Amino acid sequence: MFDSLSNKLESAFKLLKGHGKITEINVAETLKEVRRALLDADVNFKIAKEFTNRIKEKALGQKVLTSLQPGQLLVKIVKDELTELMGSSAEELTLTEKPSVILMSGLQGSGKTTFSGKLALYLKNKKNKKPLLVACDVYRPAAIDQLGVLGKQIDVPVYMDLDEKNPVKIAQAALKQAQQQNYDVVIIDTAGRLAVDEVLMKEISDIHQSVKPQETLFVVDAMTGQDAVNTAKAFHETLNFDGVILTKLDGDTRGGAALSIKSVVHKPIKFIGTGEKMEALDVFYPERMADRILGMGDVVSLVERAQEQFDEEQARKINKKIAKNQFGFDDFLSQIQQLKKMGNMKDLMGMIPGAGKMMGDVDIDNDSFKYIEAIIGSMTPKERSQPSLLNHSRKIRIAKGCGRDISEVNQLIKQFEQMSKMMKMMQGGKGKQMMQMLQGSK
Repeated sequence: MFDSLSNKLESAFKLLKGHGKITEINVAETLKEVRRALLDADVNFKIAKEFTNRIKEKALGQKVLTSLQPGQLLVKIVKDELTELMGSSAEELTLTEKPSVILMSGLQGSGKTTFSGKLALYLKNKKNKKPLLVACDVYRPAAIDQLGVLGKQIDVPVYMDLDEKNPVKIAQAALKQAQQQNYDVVIIDTAGRLAVDEVLMKEISDIHQSVKPQETLFVVDAMTGQDAVNTAKAFHETLNFDGVILTKLDGDTRGGAALSIKSVVHKPIKFIGTGEKMEALDVFYPERMADRILGMGDVVSLVERAQEQFDEEQARKINKKIAKNQFGFDDFLSQIQQLKKMGNMKDLMGMIPGAGKMMGDVDIDNDSFKYIEAIIGSMTPKERSQPSLLNHSRKIRIAKGCGRDISEVNQLIKQFEQMSKMMKMMQGGKGKQMMQMLQGSK
């Protein structure tokens, strides 16, 4: 996410290293590279120019504190301006009516239907809502089928009427059912087109006037760059939508849409899609995103994700096993599965300050865990609970059973032993001393 932009901004800030003070000359050189980095990220030229002009005004004349290098001061200014550019603070949904209606809009292929499912799951699990999904794309049976499949996957009902071809009537009937059956939220998935046209705009405008949604959201594929911004402008002129959803942000290394869209339509980015899984949906926090763009990580989001997947009862059981030296491969596997639930591994690495830069172009895929799961799956229950039994002949059998090389089996066992030692140490005196040191440093 934003890898290319992050690297180019870092190169720009290096121009100030070694300078004792900020001058017009070295600021101009640095900001020229910052502007170039933004343009390469597909940020609108006018926005990029205004952005760097604001930074220049704030940077010039400021006294550099004795403990602060010029480069660090400029990074702070750039971070504040990036945060402001993307919307200053997070803005969630306004859902005060019952049922509250959310109308989804956007072009075909933007990820509208998938996001509708993700949003339903988010509202159900995190906001304790009772959502109803509504299939209003009457032109693509595949879209109706897709929403039905997603609904079953997340255990959320889907209202559909295959005989009705008027999306306004479908939306009205769904709203009536939601009122009768006490649903909290109605999420209406509308039809899209390959491009903005008059028919599309009239249809969604008619639905909008008919159901009077509390939230109208514009869903856009972040990978389309400036095209995404231009499309957002066209939809906004018709719908005056309440917020933007950026999908496929995990696949976009440029980020121009995220940086430009708020300035163009003056509406907040409310959510971002960060992967294919139904749980891969995050509230958009401009300050956290600015930190990530500047290579500072996003520890807060990382901790939040970990807490969501953290099972206290399981943790207590594992701690007891560690204390009794009974930590086995089944426990190791359960830890890996909890980690996988947190999201895309490369995305998680980007949340750790400096880790994204260290990883560079290394592709970390959740599929990397498959061979670990295969090796552990080839062990007998007794071997998993008593790793000390794993002699050479057993290792050969396990390698053949899972179709992996014996060196990979040995490597996994070594990693398991190192992890066991570390966890044992963290439970002992050294771990307690470390925790006391950390608490004392606060």
